[in-house]
Amino acid sequence: MEESRKRRQSESDEPSDEAPAASANPKRQRLSDKNGGAPLELSEHIDHAVNEENGEEDDDEEEDRQVVARGNRHVEIRRDCPYLDTVNRQVLDFDFEKFCSISLSNLNVYACLVCGKYFQGRGLKSHAYTHSLEAGHHVFINLQTEKVYCLPDGYEINDPSLDDIRHVLNPRFMREQVAHLDQNKQWSRALDGSNYLPGMVGLNNIKETDFVNVTIQSLMRVTPLRNFFLIPENYEHSKSPLVHRFGELTRKIWHARNFKGQVSPHEFLQAVMKASNKRFQIGVQSDPVEFMSWLLNTLHSNLKSSKRKNKSIIYDCFQGELEVVKEIPRRHLVENKENGSEENNNRAANEEVVTETSRVPFLMLGLDLPPPPLFKDAMEKNIIPQIPLFNILTKFDGETVTEVVRPCIARMRYRVIRLPKYLILHMRRFTKNNFFIEKNPTIVNFPVKNLELKDYIPLPMPKGNEKLRSKYDLIANIVHDGKPGEGCYRVFVQRKSEEQWLDSFLLSSSSIICYYFFKKVLASSISSKAYPRNY
Repeated sequence: MEESRKRRQSESDEPSDEAPAASANPKRQRLSDKNGGAPLELSEHIDHAVNEENGEEDDDEEEDRQVVARGNRHVEIRRDCPYLDTVNRQVLDFDFEKFCSISLSNLNVYACLVCGKYFQGRGLKSHAYTHSLEAGHHVFINLQTEKVYCLPDGYEINDPSLDDIRHVLNPRFMREQVAHLDQNKQWSRALDGSNYLPGMVGLNNIKETDFVNVTIQSLMRVTPLRNFFLIPENYEHSKSPLVHRFGELTRKIWHARNFKGQVSPHEFLQAVMKASNKRFQIGVQSDPVEFMSWLLNTLHSNLKSSKRKNKSIIYDCFQGELEVVKEIPRRHLVENKENGSEENNNRAANEEVVTETSRVPFLMLGLDLPPPPLFKDAMEKNIIPQIPLFNILTKFDGETVTEVVRPCIARMRYRVIRLPKYLILHMRRFTKNNFFIEKNPTIVNFPVKNLELKDYIPLPMPKGNEKLRSKYDLIANIVHDGKPGEGCYRVFVQRKSEEQWLDSFLLSSSSIICYYFFKKVLASSISSKAYPRNY
């Protein structure tokens, strides 16, 4: 025991060979790092101390190189990097899923700023580290933290010339910028020299995904919805990937500093496939009406919070209310044919009717078109009828009867009792029978501006001093080109700053209206004329 005690005492008296910790002497650690990691001699340490006292220390070198201690790992931050000229912005594309191109993992993914490929990690055995040695590509950006590193050296690059890449990776908008977006008339220029207008950029048709593209382009014309999703703080409480992917796509469409003149909705489509359980897929054509209904309801359910019960930006923009009167005949009186003549049965059926009145919210209104003619004219061509929009709006006047067979045989009457800020009307052109799908080619004439609904459907009087606002302007419409089951969809959108109409240019054949968006006019008097338009 006594010998072991003496041995421990002698060991404690001997000088230690271990290097001092960085936190014990930060100045010596900083000087050691500047010297390439080698410890400074005593004379060098004294010379540095004298230079610091006389103010002869190089301030620029102190700003260019810093050492940040993160746990047990020291990351050097430098402003000067000899490999910044190898960054190739032409190949950078952040629209696709953030997965490593080798391990297919989405954890800690870095993008090579020289070739544009994605790799995982930056450690000694990571794929990004190996790529930097094999290909000689040294500049990488973390797709989550947006920090840029030089590999294999491992230091962080802090250079303001890389801010444009960060903005393309994650576009940012200030609330002041969002408020003046509709006043922007300036075109932006992509890296390839093409010009594009923010908010009017094209969406890549990956494979029969035009039904998604036209829906997104139409929703981008809804100003409150667009402004909501341009600020990520508005929906940061939501845990739905679909909400965040939709917000990211909205910011990319309206970003004025893109490297390309088009945007790929690949990440949003992946979120749609997962959220819809592959009801809507890449490569399978679907109806934009079904997709629009599903998207609006799903976004609403993911955005509503406990503070605002059953309220969201979706309902604030598109929700209206209908009064539905449902008349259901008593089946036992209609089906009883043995206790009298058919006249008595019909009289009894008319007298014995159960009437149900209810209020139903809606996000879009479906309009029924008259059936097309069965016979051809003298030129052996089918006559394409034309009908004004106001004739088919009578379905919602509260008096027109619509007969339905599902879920039961009934007679329905509809009346609009509350108009939404943005009205979506859908023309039901496609009907499916046991053999094939038919398309109704009826042309609908409608005004582009000043659609006054109170002249054609009865509306309730506003309460108090409120004014009845029932005038709408067209902001977007979606059309279908081609035969039923084939063809594709196009969209016509309005550029608000100059009130110009732009086409998606998917096809150039004849167009037939599918459904379109109307924006409520807030001004009490408008001097512009209403020009009819045929689709």
